[in-house]
This record gives sequence, structure tokens and C-alpha cells, in this order.
Amino acid sequence: MDLNYSPEETAFRDQVRSWLDANLPGELRDKVVNYRELGKDDLLGWHRTLAAKGWVAPDWPAEWGGTDWTAVERYIFEEEMGYAGCPPLVPFGLRMCAPVLFQFGTDAQKQRFLPRMYKGEDFWCQGYSEPGSGSDLASLKTRAVRQGDHYVVTGQKIWTTQAHFADWIFCLVRTDASREKRQEGISFLLIDMKSPGISVRPIILMDGGHDVNEVFFDDVQVPVENLVHEEGRGWTVAKFLLGYERMGTGRVGQSKRELATLKELAARQMKDGKPLLEDPRFRDRLTRVEVELMALEITNLRFLDQLRGGRPPGAEVSLLKIKGTEIQQAISELMMQAAGPFAQAFRPIDNMDFDHFTARLAARYCNMRKTSIYAGSNEIQRNIIAKMTLKL
Repeated sequence: MDLNYSPEETAFRDQVRSWLDANLPGELRDKVVNYRELGKDDLLGWHRTLAAKGWVAPDWPAEWGGTDWTAVERYIFEEEMGYAGCPPLVPFGLRMCAPVLFQFGTDAQKQRFLPRMYKGEDFWCQGYSEPGSGSDLASLKTRAVRQGDHYVVTGQKIWTTQAHFADWIFCLVRTDASREKRQEGISFLLIDMKSPGISVRPIILMDGGHDVNEVFFDDVQVPVENLVHEEGRGWTVAKFLLGYERMGTGRVGQSKRELATLKELAARQMKDGKPLLEDPRFRDRLTRVEVELMALEITNLRFLDQLRGGRPPGAEVSLLKIKGTEIQQAISELMMQAAGPFAQAFRPIDNMDFDHFTARLAARYCNMRKTSIYAGSNEIQRNIIAKMTLKL
């Protein structure tokens, strides 16, 4: 097993790092590293910058705008983006719906949706979770009844990230309620968010931010041509898609950047006349997180070595999701501890006279509680590992 980068991979990393340093706008990076709110224009602006470079969809086939990078190069690119403080690329179109269309979509669906996803002309969101159907996704109740050349969709989705920005939503809906097995009778639909009968209601989170929503469908007509794969076999599509979602949740580069910021903060904050960084108990917690992050990075590299050999990782990819999100939460907690009373539990007003970074830490801490829940809760991930990998 080779856990080192080759000379070619190291040169590629340097190329990516140099380009990001030259092309990432300073104002945009400042928003990311200081946990300021990113608007739709911020997200799509960076998307379009990468699209112009040809780097917005590295894992797409080359004929659709992909880069032909190796799996290792794609990983390096992701980690350098996180370390540099780039805005996140909204994954719902590029990294979730697009792979589904490549695998299951018709030629007409690919021609219609993929070029607009690539250019950032359509903003997508995901319609999976419902009230009472989150980790137990197979219990979903939103129904779609076929009437001629349309489905009529009725129901509700919840925790729908960035639905208030979205032009399209991909949805799991129940098209046959008579099936004995709950995973059967579910279908995968692409729905225009401008369709009559769709309404979006904001959910304001603990941090005071508006990132997620409720989405209501009241007799929404969806053309049958927007069905992906076969009717009643949407669960196959959902499982395929979730694998792509979980691969992107480790965020080693972002955590390395935030760990460095945490050390700088702890070196400035004083406790008993000494920097907090010298406090034995704080250093112990900080060191444990740093060691876990190093182990996560090595685990990522092990998976990359498998990919070099042509073997895709299986259910054990859930390890990345579990440990990656736990590390993200631990760093946000230590940030709060380091800032102490300066970590204010409210959204700062930009013209107020105080440290704006530390004033955003409480909101950041609250927001990061979600990381161990989305893409399948960490408890579900442990069940997957136990069943699929350990055969328990």
C-alpha cells in the first residue's frame, strides 16, 4: 500500500494551489474563513469561475466537461479547495443529480439538464427527508399518481437545503403504495421549482440562519419524461446517490485549515497569565483532535490507493463520514472554548465594534450539529459498517 503522493501528483497539487491563490477573490475567501453568510451570487459566482477554467466537475466524463483527472488528483483538488478557503460547490446538481443522470438518465435528460448544471444556470436542491422520514427514508409518504403524461405530486419535504435558491429539485416519491416492501414502489422525479403548487417555507436554525426549508407539493404536475430510471425503482437510484454524498463529507482540507486557525486563536487567548495553548487540558483535547485528523487523512489515502488499483471502496466509506463530521464538530467546540465569552450567541452586525470572527463562533457551533445527521446519521453509518463490512 502506497500512502505517498507521486512526483506527478505533488506537481499537480502545486499547480492547483497556485491557481487558487491567484483566482480566489479575497473577499470571498474572507467570508468563508470568517464564517460569514454566503449568498446565491457568491456560490454561483465561484461555480462559474471554476466552470470557465474547466474544473467545476472533475469527476464527470470528459465528453461532458470532466477533467480526466485520476481519483487521487480529484481528491487533491478537493482538499486544496477546502484548505484555501474556497466557497463550497453546491453538490446537489454537480455531484449528486449529475452522477444519477450519467448512470440512469435518458439521452434526452442528459442533454437537457447536464450542460445547465455545468454552467451554473440551474440551482438544484434535494427532496429526500420528510417529517417522520429522515434516516428511515424508505418510510416516505409524498405520493405521485400518474395521470396520462404527468404525475401529480402531493406531500411535503423538510430540511431541504437551499430550496429557497433552487430552480429544480430531485425528489423521491411513492408511486405505488401497495408494495409490501417499503423500498419498492418509490420513484425518482426531477421537478421544476416554478411549477404551480410548490411552496417553500423557511426554517430558521439555532444559529439564526436560513439555510434549510420545508417544501410543499399541492397537486403539482410533473411530466412523465422527468422520471429517472424506472417507475418504482427509485430506491436503487437513492442508494447510488447516497454513496456519492457520503464520499464528500470528510473535508480533511477544511478541517486542517480550521485547526490551524484554532491554534492561532488559542495562542492569543490568555488563561491564568499564559496562552490557552499552554494549558495542559486544552492541549490534550486539541492534540487528540489533531491525531484523529491525521488518521482520517491516512484513511482517505488508503481508499485512494484502492482506487488506484481499480477497486472502488464499499460500505467502509461510511468511516469517512463518521469520523470526518465528528472532527468538524470537535473543532467548532474547541473554537468556542478558546474564545470564551467572546463567542457571542447571536449574529453579529458588521458595523459593531468587536471581534467579528469570535462573535460568529457560537452560530458556527450550533450549525455544525447537523453534520453528524445529514447524508445518513452517524448511527446509521455504524449500522451500515456492521452489516455490510463486518457481516454482523
